[in-house]
Amino acid sequence: MSSPSLHRLQPQLRRALAARLPCASARTFATIPGEASEATPPSGQTKARRPTYFKDTTVGSFSDFVGDSAPHAAFPDRCLHVAHRRGNNNFKKIKSDLRGLGLHTVCEEARCPNISECWGGSNKASATATIMLMGDTCTRGCRFCSVKTNRKPPPLDPHEPEHTAEALSRWGLGYVVLTSVDRDDLADGGARHFAETIRRIKAKRAELLVEALTGDFAGDLEMVKIVAESGLDVYAHNVETVEALTPYVRDRRATFRQSLKVLEEVKRVRGKEGIITKTSIMLGLGEQEHEVMDALRELRKVDVDVVTFGQYMRPTKRHLKVEKYVTPDEFDMWRERAMDMGFLYCASGPLVRSSYKAGEAFIENVLKKRAGQKAVDPQKLSDAMALGGQGIESVKEN
Repeated sequence: MSSPSLHRLQPQLRRALAARLPCASARTFATIPGEASEATPPSGQTKARRPTYFKDTTVGSFSDFVGDSAPHAAFPDRCLHVAHRRGNNNFKKIKSDLRGLGLHTVCEEARCPNISECWGGSNKASATATIMLMGDTCTRGCRFCSVKTNRKPPPLDPHEPEHTAEALSRWGLGYVVLTSVDRDDLADGGARHFAETIRRIKAKRAELLVEALTGDFAGDLEMVKIVAESGLDVYAHNVETVEALTPYVRDRRATFRQSLKVLEEVKRVRGKEGIITKTSIMLGLGEQEHEVMDALRELRKVDVDVVTFGQYMRPTKRHLKVEKYVTPDEFDMWRERAMDMGFLYCASGPLVRSSYKAGEAFIENVLKKRAGQKAVDPQKLSDAMALGGQGIESVKEN
């Protein structure tokens, strides 16, 4: 029989077969309440189980994570921040300026939970934003970060240093943080671009305090030196996690020891009192207590001044899962231990990030003291930090 003839007979064949089959056979492909939902596998074979998610009993509730007294406990931080943004003129103004000048911020790209607090101060002087230089696409693929990645990002914008300096001069800030994506595709890793931006900012407003949060420049300490000597006030580089977890959390081109060498080189170039160095550690990735203590000891060996602790939050389902929500009491414990070990300052809490407004206020105070300028009384500043952004603003204004 030819193929066309067989094709025409198919409907009749299906009807004939259906008439001959028992009625129960029509139900074998349905899920019947009260019966087994999966067919019995052939003898000698084990049916593969589907992976089960969201059943890690070590992860507590969100209210345990932020504490009952925190304003974020009633609903996720993203909802809270959206509510804050809607009626905030400073937030809208900063965002408008950034877009108009083609600039990016790590606040947006990394989905920082404190964006409304930092961008939405009661006046321009109290609002801060962390500018992300060299585009929004990174050459590395760290497993905790939501920034876009590509081996060959677009070329650098030669006008970015001037545009950044112009934006910051408009806002009238007292303290600014510059960071960047990793650019391993560039011969200098973007160090000269970083340094030129800092020089232009200082040329427009010499009194503006500048913090640079850089990558490791693939371990090239000459590039670290270029940025360190550009006129900045605070050099930050994040170790991100404990040494044992570094290969799993960060891109394999980044190592814990390499990060320590970056921070050590900055102090060698500028001197122990000539610049403040800073780093950040995420908690909740599965680190052990003794591993965190070891990390703090190594940081003190290279004279790191400031350390921050924050809760790791999973940006998307493609990123590392949260192994544990660290309680506020544990964050307090780490802050006390860091201060006992000799760190100049430690910000520690669930929503603390590397660029954190309270920490910046403290560092600004220290830098003013070193320069012989009028500084806020340390006790008043400490009390203000406990009240959050509004408390810091009121102390600064007075």
